[in-house]
Amino acid sequence: MGKHKTIFDTTLRDGEQTPGVSLTNEQKLKIARQLDKLGVDVLEAGFPISSEGEKQNVRAIASEGLSLDVCGLARVLRKDLDACIDCGVDMVHTFVSTSDIQRIHTIKKTREEVVTMAVDTVEYIKDHGIKCMFSAMDATRTDLDYLIEVYKAVEGAGCDIINVPDTVGIMSPSGMYELIRNIHKEVNMPIDVHCHNDFGIAVANSLMAVEAGASQVQVTINGIGERAGNANLAQVVMCLQSIYGAKTNINTEYLLETSKMVENFTGIHVPPNTPIVGDNAFAHESGIHTHGVLEKADTFEPGIMTPEMVGHKRRIVLGKHAGKHAVKQSLCDIGIQPTEEQLDEILSRIKIIANRGKRICDADLHAVASAVLGKNLGHETIKLKEFSVMTSNLTTPTAVVRAVVGDREVTASNFGVGPIDASLKAVASMLDGYTKIKIRDFRIEAITGGSDALAEVTIGVEDEEGRVVTAHSASADIVTASVDALVTAINLLLEKKKLWSMQ
Repeated sequence: MGKHKTIFDTTLRDGEQTPGVSLTNEQKLKIARQLDKLGVDVLEAGFPISSEGEKQNVRAIASEGLSLDVCGLARVLRKDLDACIDCGVDMVHTFVSTSDIQRIHTIKKTREEVVTMAVDTVEYIKDHGIKCMFSAMDATRTDLDYLIEVYKAVEGAGCDIINVPDTVGIMSPSGMYELIRNIHKEVNMPIDVHCHNDFGIAVANSLMAVEAGASQVQVTINGIGERAGNANLAQVVMCLQSIYGAKTNINTEYLLETSKMVENFTGIHVPPNTPIVGDNAFAHESGIHTHGVLEKADTFEPGIMTPEMVGHKRRIVLGKHAGKHAVKQSLCDIGIQPTEEQLDEILSRIKIIANRGKRICDADLHAVASAVLGKNLGHETIKLKEFSVMTSNLTTPTAVVRAVVGDREVTASNFGVGPIDASLKAVASMLDGYTKIKIRDFRIEAITGGSDALAEVTIGVEDEEGRVVTAHSASADIVTASVDALVTAINLLLEKKKLWSMQ
């Protein structure tokens, strides 16, 4: 298959937004730069007419000097078009409803009026020397003959690209294939598709559209978007490249990095079982699976897509289904070489813990191995002495931490959005000269009920080379549990780092 382009939507047509998400202009700029690094072809930066702030944001992105094309969204109205043109965009994406249900009940225009408006709009955009994408909104519920009539009309007006949106996500994959195939036979412009995920098949519909002749796909990071979202960029791209053998301009090694940025900015958590970018996408627990993967990764992974291709890492997860090979490999990773008898005992204890419903983290494995081997296997680089937090409804939460780091006593302070954030930032700031870390995962679970509930905090810490270590701690004070878990995780990470540097 040939090369396919990816168009990334931030603000979707007709002002669509991800419910509950509001990004700052600076966050949008950072995402735009990241998408340029990722290799996205076109960034639909926003709907300039919707507000002055939106217009300023689109203008800022358009003036950023990015390699990708910056696109502005507009209805078939002059004021919308002028707002896009004033922003200095490379492309205007204009749209009008073509299905009877939307045409009659929303814009209240005849079929002939819609065609005239579409043609006039395309000509106006092209008269300004700007690329034009035309979208027949609700195309999948539009009479096919009329839909083709509209597309032929805008083609005659000089349109560059036509978009076929499944606006309410009702098209089946086979239906999408037939629709695009029929349009492809009638028009000579590049075909772009925009699929909603109401039935969970936006990615499937996008792929079928490509099979039928579409050369561009509109996608979003983590599949976010109006209602149930849109086609997921990572999934569409990796299916195209790994399964179909198609080419895109996407630098896939930045897929996870981009997903994490958007997850952080939007606050929409990516479920661990999410394909490609989820925490469990390349994680293995089953004894049969881990044995195979440790021998040859392709045995229980696709092979045509590796974790390295998408910026991910393979993980061996310990739990009640873990086998001896997984435990042995995990111990080797932290420099522990048990005898077969000791390994059997460690595995037995790990399964007992897991069968109680407890998630096994690196700290658990380390503690169990220390108990079985009868010696302390770790060295505490950080020994916490004390910490204090000041917070109120009138002050910025501030934490002060005192600890012995290596062979010297260090005091550090930091601010945060809350007492936990301030405390963890203060601890992390003590690591200058050792390593740079970021918190990859943070979870709080109440173990008991009531306002004095015992809470368990689990923290995953990642170093600058992408190595992750997890630890947890329980306390009635969630700040104390958080700090203790972080200190434990950092000490384990530094121990691993020391071992890896010697290998």
